[in-house]
Amino acid sequence: MSTLVRDRDRATTQPAPPALKEPRRRPSRRTVLLAGAAIIWILGFAVLHGTSTLNLPASELTDLHRSLNQFNAWVAANRADNPVFLYIFTPLRAAVDGVANLFITMFAASSTGLRLPEIGWLGTIGLLGWIAFAFGNARVALLTVCVFIFFGLQGLFVEATFTFALVLTAVLLTLLIGIPLGLLAGVYGQVAKVITPVLDFMQTLPTFVYLAPLALIFLIGPASAVIATVIYAAPPVIRLTAHGIRAIPENTREASDSLGTTGLQRLLTLQLPMARRTVVMGINQSTMAALSMVTIAALIAAPGLGQVVVRALQSLDVGTAVNAGLSIVLLAIMLDRVTTAASRRAEPGAARNRRISPRTRYILLGVTLVLALAMVQFSRSMLWAAAFPKDLNLGPVIIQGVGSASHWLQTNLSLFTVSFREAVTTGILNPFQSLLTDTPFYVLVAVIAIAAYALGGWKLAAVTTACLGVIIYLGLWSDSMVTLAGTLVATVVVMILGVIFGVAMGRSARVDQILRPMLDAGQTMPAFVYLVPFLGLFGATRFTAIIAGIIYAAPVAIKITADGIAAISPTVVEAAVSSGSTPWQVITKVQLPMARKSLALAANQGLIYVLAMVVVGALVGAGGLGYDVVAGFVQSALFGKGLAAGLAIVFLGILLDRMTQAAAATPVRKIPSTKTPSTKVPAT
Repeated sequence: MSTLVRDRDRATTQPAPPALKEPRRRPSRRTVLLAGAAIIWILGFAVLHGTSTLNLPASELTDLHRSLNQFNAWVAANRADNPVFLYIFTPLRAAVDGVANLFITMFAASSTGLRLPEIGWLGTIGLLGWIAFAFGNARVALLTVCVFIFFGLQGLFVEATFTFALVLTAVLLTLLIGIPLGLLAGVYGQVAKVITPVLDFMQTLPTFVYLAPLALIFLIGPASAVIATVIYAAPPVIRLTAHGIRAIPENTREASDSLGTTGLQRLLTLQLPMARRTVVMGINQSTMAALSMVTIAALIAAPGLGQVVVRALQSLDVGTAVNAGLSIVLLAIMLDRVTTAASRRAEPGAARNRRISPRTRYILLGVTLVLALAMVQFSRSMLWAAAFPKDLNLGPVIIQGVGSASHWLQTNLSLFTVSFREAVTTGILNPFQSLLTDTPFYVLVAVIAIAAYALGGWKLAAVTTACLGVIIYLGLWSDSMVTLAGTLVATVVVMILGVIFGVAMGRSARVDQILRPMLDAGQTMPAFVYLVPFLGLFGATRFTAIIAGIIYAAPVAIKITADGIAAISPTVVEAAVSSGSTPWQVITKVQLPMARKSLALAANQGLIYVLAMVVVGALVGAGGLGYDVVAGFVQSALFGKGLAAGLAIVFLGILLDRMTQAAAATPVRKIPSTKTPSTKVPAT
C-alpha cells in the first residue's frame, strides 16, 4: 500500500510538461503589401524629394480653371434665354424663394415700411412656444420662449429669426421629398437599392461642395441656401423612414394581409403608425443637419446668424463670433429638444405615462392658443411688441466681455498656447505635410493603389486610382495633399480619443451615462461653432482648424467605439478575467481585437467629419482645398479654381470613405487560444 502511495505522490508532484509553442504565424499578404507600400513611399521621398510635386501657386490657374471661369460667364450671359434655365431652374428657384420669403416675411422682416415682420417678436415667441407645447411638452415650450428672449437680449433676434425661417423652409421641403421616398424605399426593395448609393454619395460629400455649383445654377441668396440644405438634410429622414417601415415584424404584416387589407391600407393603418417614432427621429436628424447647413450657406449670401459668424471670423472679431455662435448653439439645442420630445410622444404607450389626462391637455392647449394669438395680435399692433426693445440689448456687453477675455487669454497663456501650437506644427504637421506634398505624385499614386489593393482588392485599387487621376486632372494635387495631411493627423488624434473614452464608456455604464449626454450635445452643434473658441486661444492658423476638426469629429468616433466595446459578449470577457488576465490584457487582447470592425467604422466616420471641418477651417487660416473654395466665392476670377477644388474634395472624400469601409469589412482573425495542455494525474 505504501508503494502505491509513493507512486501516486511522485505522479502528482512531478513537473508538468512544457506548453507547446504556438507555431510562428507568417505575416498575411495584406500586411506584406502595406509594409511594401510604406517602404516604397519612404524610399521615393528620400530619393526623389521635391520633384514632380505638381505644385500650383494660389494665384495661378490651369486651362481647366479658365474653362470653368468661361462657363460661369456663359451661364451669366445666357441665363435669361436658355430653355433649361427658363423652364426648369428659374421656376424652381422662384418657387423655393416664394416659400422662403413667406416665412422670412412672417418671422424676420418684410421688404416694406420699417422692415418689420408680419408677426413681431412677442407674437413669434408666443406662437413658437405654443407649437413646442403642442408637439412636445411644457418644458420644451418654456425652453423655446427663453431661447428666443435671449436672442433679443443678445441683439440678434432678427438674425436668429432669419436663420429659423430658412431652417423651417428647408425642413418642410425635405419632409415633402424625403418621407415619400423613404416610404417607397421601405415598401419596395428595388427602390431602396437604387437610392441607397445616392444617399451614400450625398452624405459623403463635405458641406462646402454643394455651394459653388448651386450658386452657379440658382445664384446666391436664400433659394440656393435652401436647396443646398435640402440636399444635405434629406438622407437621414429617407433612411430612417425606410428603416421604420422595414423593421415591422413579418408576422404582423402577415396578420394584416390575412384580414384582406390592400397595400395602401396596410401602409396607412399599420406600417406608418408603427414606424411613427422612427420617422420623427429622422425629422430630428434632418432638422439638425438643416441648421448646420443653413449657417454654412452664409458663404452664398444666406441671411441670418451664419452671416454674422462669417464676418466675425474674417475680421478675427472673437467677441462677435462667440455672441453669434452662442445663438446658433442655443437654437440647435432648442430644435433638438423639441423634436426629441415629439419623438417620445410618438412612442407606443407614451400616453399611459403622461401625468395629465388627455382632456386636461386639450383644455391647456386651448387656453395657451388663445394667449398665443393675443400675443400675435399685440405684436401686429404695438411697436414695442413688434421690434425687440433696443434698451434691453446686452449684445455689446457680451461682445466686449468675450473680446477682453480672449485678449487676456492670448496675452497671459501665450507661453502655453503658442508653444503648444508651434511644437505640434513644427514637430508633426510640417514634417507629415512635407512627406505628402514633396513626394512625387506618381510615387504616392502607386503607394495608395497598393494600400487599396491590400484592403479591398483590384476593384478598390481601380476606384482609388481613378479618384487620384481626377484630382491630378483638376490641377490641385498639392492642395489636396495639404488637406489630406491635416485630415489624417486630426483623424489619428480622433481615434486615440475614441479608443480612450470609447473603451471607458463600453466598460462602465456609469461613465457612459456621464459622457453620452455631452457627446450628444456636441453632435448637435453646427461646424461653424467649433472654430470660435479655438480662434480665441490659438489665433487664425491651420492648427486652429485641425483642433476644431478633432473636437467636431471626436463624439461620433467615441460613441461608435463605445457601442462596439459594449456589444462584446460578457461571457467572453468573464472567461478572460477568470483565466487571470489583467484589465489591460482584457482590453488589448480581447475587447479591442473583437471590436475591430467598430474601430474601422469609427475611423471612417471620423475621417468624413474631419474632412468636412478642415475644409470649413479655411475661414480661420487653413490652406489647401478649403482656401481654394472660399477664394472662389470671394473672387470671380478664381471661381473656376474654387469649383475644381470642390470636385477635388468630393473625390478625396470618396477615396477615404471607400478605403476605410474596406478596412471595416475585412474579416477579423480568430484570437489564438491561450490554453495550455492539461496534465492528468494517473489513476491509483
